[in-house]
Amino acid sequence: MRMFESALSWLLAALALPAFGLGSVFVISFLSATLLPLGSEPAVLAVIKANPSLYWSVILIATTGNTLGGAVDYWMGWQTKQVMTPQSNNRWSRAIVRFGPKMLLLGWLPIVGDPLCTLAGWFCLPLWPCVMYMAIGKGLRYIAIASAFLAIPDSWWLQLVRWL
Repeated sequence: MRMFESALSWLLAALALPAFGLGSVFVISFLSATLLPLGSEPAVLAVIKANPSLYWSVILIATTGNTLGGAVDYWMGWQTKQVMTPQSNNRWSRAIVRFGPKMLLLGWLPIVGDPLCTLAGWFCLPLWPCVMYMAIGKGLRYIAIASAFLAIPDSWWLQLVRWL
């Protein structure tokens, strides 16, 4: 029992590294990639703004969490197919068969990204290429958003807040 408590303490300390919210970034990124209506960008940007030296750590953790959430969507689609028979004549199935796992480069898109990951599982696309393309797309999205956010001066954000 003592070993379990020690391992749990270590895990909780690792997720809180270094008290800048990296564990929160992971959890929020994971949950936002599932079918829950949640966005991870505010948490990612807040942590990066609070400590810019954690830029790459935050990007890596957010990408990992978001990709694992996409893998959960894939799994839900795969599990659903076990119960229901997919239609093979609709527009989605033709696009997924045509583009395959590469389509998951768009898994980061709002509204359609999570269903794309679910449909990849539904149509039994190969798991590891799907996860790889999800990770690439989601990682590039975080890099683009964080870089654009940091490029805008603080004075502009303050002016925006005053205007709102």
